[in-house]
Amino acid sequence: MMKNINVLITGASSGIGEALAEYYAANGAARLFICGRNAERLEKVRASCVALGAEVFAEVLDVADSKAMAEWVARCNDIAPLNLAIANAGTGTVNETDDSIRNTFATNVNGVINTVLPVLQAYRARPAQYAEDKAVAVVSSMAGYHGLPTCPAYSASKACVKAWGEALRPVLKREGIRMSVICPGFVRSRITDQNTCPMPFFMEAPQAAKIIVEGIKANKGIIAFPWPLRFVVCLVSVLPNCVSDLLYGRLPPKA
Repeated sequence: MMKNINVLITGASSGIGEALAEYYAANGAARLFICGRNAERLEKVRASCVALGAEVFAEVLDVADSKAMAEWVARCNDIAPLNLAIANAGTGTVNETDDSIRNTFATNVNGVINTVLPVLQAYRARPAQYAEDKAVAVVSSMAGYHGLPTCPAYSASKACVKAWGEALRPVLKREGIRMSVICPGFVRSRITDQNTCPMPFFMEAPQAAKIIVEGIKANKGIIAFPWPLRFVVCLVSVLPNCVSDLLYGRLPPKA
């Protein structure tokens, strides 16, 4: 079910989040609740989604702020009962400094936790007689399948999100809540714009959004794409360390 649902998306001011917001707006979502840290970019996305026919509520937020996130999710759910929350906000580490590593984990891990926990609280407080669709999706990455020497903090943070989402799925299923873990490859975003490494099977954000929306609708546990890249990372993830070390040691260092 896609039409007439109320969707919350974090990190919606650019990249996959922006593309997801516009896709849902264009395909009949009743209300969109979006957040991001850049007010100017977020307003552009809000205006675009309104033009596509959705009612949109946008707020400038840092997902690392647990109190602000809990209050925002509660306000959104009070306006309209949420049917889907996509914890999409993320950041790249770029240079592995102490500050950038801490910021990566604060955004990519704590930001997901700060989104999912209040959403689950809202779902669980909903009277049992209401049968609205209740779903959560968390955005990990292909980088979460194995630690990458080109981006240690980023790949570790995405591995954490992947493992948490996979573990929660059967638990939430018993409560009638669907959980999907999204593992994109290289998709155009402000993160990939900073990449200096090779990006095979590069994809535009609207194409990625369509794959994600269809995967969530089909209740897929793992939405990983493109498939050739998933095949490679899955293969490398099960290789002995002596082999994977050799393969990853050939990767060019990040500029």
